[in-house]
Amino acid sequence: MLRYVSWGLWIIILTVLAVFLHYTLPQRDIVYVTNTSNRLMNFGSNSIFWASPDAGTDETAGAIQRDVLFIDAVRPNGSVIVYRNEDTGWIWPPYFKFDSSNLQAEARNLISTADAPKWVAVRHYGWRVPFMSIFPNAISVTPVEGPDVRLIPWFNIIFLTFLFAVYWAIRVRWIRFRNKRIQPALQGIDAAVDEKTASMSRWFGSWRAKPKG
Repeated sequence: MLRYVSWGLWIIILTVLAVFLHYTLPQRDIVYVTNTSNRLMNFGSNSIFWASPDAGTDETAGAIQRDVLFIDAVRPNGSVIVYRNEDTGWIWPPYFKFDSSNLQAEARNLISTADAPKWVAVRHYGWRVPFMSIFPNAISVTPVEGPDVRLIPWFNIIFLTFLFAVYWAIRVRWIRFRNKRIQPALQGIDAAVDEKTASMSRWFGSWRAKPKG
């Protein structure tokens, strides 16, 4: 039973970690930009998926309603995608983005149509969840040769490799510590308990009435 509980806890932990990393780590979409806009947004239960107001702006009224920059785009298969364009500042995730206005100008300069698309790679983090008004946050917009260009996610590969290396180093050290310190201590406790139990059994046995001859 305990084994199944342990496996269940590990599955929950790994699932939460995978969801967190998928939301936070950068992704790149190949699209062409069709529009840029500035919209007044009202925030509610979805506010945790939005960044703070742009660096240097008044944040006193930013928790409920504020202007947000958006970038509209189309994927190679014809489906549309909308990105928000917000500064991350010094908060999480640590992209240290302070140039949302510059990025908006770059995206506006790359606006094109389906007849003559200007393909770009939009680097972003986050998800698009329409029914909760959640948008991925664009980090950069870079022109590419075409919709079939292959981009290798080197940062994610290096980061995940580093994360696994840290996990493996901690695991190896924990196993060594457990084998050298914890298991001998537990074995000593078990031996002491067994000895105490045997001693008490002998003591109770000495009080038993001897059979009459």
